[in-house]
Amino acid sequence: MDNTSITSVSLSPTAAETVKQPVVGKRRWLAITSVSALLLLTSLVLAFHAYIAWTLANPHIDALKSNPLKAFGAAYEDIHFPSHNGKTELSGWYIPGTGSKSVVFSHGYGGNREEIWVPIYSLAGELHKRGYNVLMFDYGYVNPNQMVTGGVQESQELLGAIDYVRGRNASQVYVWGFSMGAGTALQAALQTKSIDGMILDSTFLLDPETLYHNMKQYVNLPKYPSLPLVKLFFPLVNGVNLQQIPSETVKETKYSIPIFFIHGKEDTKAPYEIVENIFANQKQNLLTRLWLLPTGEHEWIYQANKKSYMTRTMNFLDELSSVKPSFKLTPSTSDASI
Repeated sequence: MDNTSITSVSLSPTAAETVKQPVVGKRRWLAITSVSALLLLTSLVLAFHAYIAWTLANPHIDALKSNPLKAFGAAYEDIHFPSHNGKTELSGWYIPGTGSKSVVFSHGYGGNREEIWVPIYSLAGELHKRGYNVLMFDYGYVNPNQMVTGGVQESQELLGAIDYVRGRNASQVYVWGFSMGAGTALQAALQTKSIDGMILDSTFLLDPETLYHNMKQYVNLPKYPSLPLVKLFFPLVNGVNLQQIPSETVKETKYSIPIFFIHGKEDTKAPYEIVENIFANQKQNLLTRLWLLPTGEHEWIYQANKKSYMTRTMNFLDELSSVKPSFKLTPSTSDASI
């Protein structure tokens, strides 16, 4: 008889193995959860910055509230004209004057031809009394199906407005711009010799630094990665890359026409240092000047200084009308008084 014993082998897991299986499962669950959370967070960050880019390109625009006849008793014409490049159709009001000098208003971001908070009606009314022809028009992005391009397409639209008044036999054309409308005017002036002078109030020039500066007014975001992400989404939203905006060219150009810069040191949307630097390049022109107010706020300078504002701007236009272009080549001036 064989007395060899057979040792039984247990097929059940050891205690160590029993502990190891839940640990491995837990680690796998944590890894999946972490990756999912990271993907979700990344998606939320991207979506948030895409929303910022979309919001910047689609500002809320109020409906028109009045018209020149109601506001200051002037007869006007409802007009339509194409942008200079033919891509958009613009609408506006043409207010005939008694002379051949014309002023084209260039409204700011988030506004329309009325720019109620200025308001443009007050300035247009004074110009009308002085015999100027006046054009008040809406930029294309006022229409819900178009977006802000930071001056790329808007400058073409402003040139279209200038083409219109030239077609109405304007002998001299002056542009009066506000905020982004002033920055747009500087861009337009790079492309034409049909502007005889400009008044630029609270000039806003869109570049990466001013973009981030304004983003921080609403949400205190870190510059990185927020600025690169918004720059990434901006062209995806409206088809315009920030590099297409000639901000550096504007800052470096010596304009051949007289410009009256009006700005406030308490402007939280358009840093006044940018205007100071642009003005510093205009020393060759006698009539170019800077009125820098220590307490001035963005687009509120007229409201806070109505009499002085009206006197200075109208005197500037009078000077442009009386001085021949060949005599406009001596140093420009700056005035930091209130």
